[in-house]
This record gives sequence, C-alpha cells and structure tokens, in this order.
Amino acid sequence: MRTWQAERRKRTRHLIELGGLVVKAGIVDLTNDDRAMIYGAMIWMADKLQSDEREKALALWTAKGKQALEAERDDVSPIAAQDRHDGV
Repeated sequence: MRTWQAERRKRTRHLIELGGLVVKAGIVDLTNDDRAMIYGAMIWMADKLQSDEREKALALWTAKGKQALEAERDDVSPIAAQDRHDGV
C-alpha cells in the first residue's frame, strides 16, 4: 500500500471515530440531525477554548467525558454516573 493510501485510511478512520462521538453523545438525536446547529455548537466550543475560560472548560469537559466513558465501561447511564460522582 502506498504511503498516501495509508495516511488517507488513517485520516478516514479518525474522522469516522470523531463522528461516532457526536452520535454517542446523543447530539444527532437531540438536534434532529440539524448540522448547522451542531456546527454552531462546535464553533462555540472552539471559541470557548480560545478564551480566558479555556482551562475551566477543558477541566469540565474532560471530567464529563471520563465519567461517561467510565459509565459506559461499567454499563451505567452517564446520568447515573454523574449522580454517583456528585454524591446524589
């Protein structure tokens, strides 16, 4: 396989995985697959990451993502994992 083909496959896999996260988070269903809204939310997220609130946003979003992945691994809903984390 040529180098460019391998790189293209690697990039394609990466893009598919990122799209899978959008679906896994429920964004597609919650927005009725409104791509303009999804894109707008991502732009808002990028703006937040370029602001003075970057570190706070990174910490919050990383914690939520880790909780959701842990809940998935433990086969618990992300909301239940949040409640468990918050001591509810």
